[in-house]
Amino acid sequence: MKTATLIIAEAGVNHNGDLKLGKRLIDAAAQAGADLVKFQTFNAQRLATLYAPKAQYQTETTERSQSQLDMLSKLELTPQLHKALLAHCQKKAIGFFSTGFDIESVEYLAGLGLNRLKIPSGEITNLPYLRRVGSLGRPVILSTGMATLGEIESAIEILEKAGIKRSQITVLHCNTEYPTPMSDVNLKAMCTIREAFEVAVGYSDHTSGIEVPIAAVALGATVIEKHLTLDRNLLGPDHKASLEPDEFAAMVRAIRNIEAAMGDGIKRPSPSEEKNRLVVRKSLVAARPIRAGETFTEENVTVKRPGTGISPIRWDELIGRSAPRAFAADELIEI
Repeated sequence: MKTATLIIAEAGVNHNGDLKLGKRLIDAAAQAGADLVKFQTFNAQRLATLYAPKAQYQTETTERSQSQLDMLSKLELTPQLHKALLAHCQKKAIGFFSTGFDIESVEYLAGLGLNRLKIPSGEITNLPYLRRVGSLGRPVILSTGMATLGEIESAIEILEKAGIKRSQITVLHCNTEYPTPMSDVNLKAMCTIREAFEVAVGYSDHTSGIEVPIAAVALGATVIEKHLTLDRNLLGPDHKASLEPDEFAAMVRAIRNIEAAMGDGIKRPSPSEEKNRLVVRKSLVAARPIRAGETFTEENVTVKRPGTGISPIRWDELIGRSAPRAFAADELIEI
């Protein structure tokens, strides 16, 4: 049976720098049934230069005159905010998680006691960053938006050489367009990654709906990450490509249903259908009255429900034999 999928509610920067909003996102994630609620940990000055442009989707969802650096500066989480959010997660019995976007942020998160680390898509080619993450010896979730198989292979090798085992790495297939067009999802690439590198895989979803992450679970995803917002109309770079609480809860329910439906792969009658076998299967019955001693033939024997008599799979065994007694029409045949 498929093990439980780790479902991550990506609060990300949808807190908009507001602790109250951050806590409400935690509440929504916990109520929806997510396993973890994930934020983003960074220092804007270390993350982007003065001249770094915003992505198109960021330009469309934030103040157009803002630089990327200005946008990021308003979305930073201070150490005080981190601790307040962590405490609220503990209160709501949901795991606190965050992505560190630079070495110092990763080290800070490790110091908070996080038992796994998340590498965002943009850092997959950041050699010193990957080395430091690997050296911390904790399980890693690696997002691969915009990456080639070769870049994924290099990142895995760097992490391994730095000190973690391949069994500690989960690779998330991802597309970094917000929202991702269905034609660009390429969900089969997740399976390619699993086969190429023999790693656990998952899916970080930026499509508008819930069907793709559900399909990913059916294909073997062990981790699902999906953005969560309280209101898609809020100002901010990621709200438009996020699920609102009711939608996120529906996704969680569907994923748990799919997990239950996957089963163990052994084809056999299920407990719930056992009672139907005798009703819908058929037996060998008399097509017309049959005299004692009369030969069973294709003319006087037929196949009908219920399946409480001799199975019609034994047809050849019956035809040509003599009737041990008389049978009325529609009577189950006994031999």
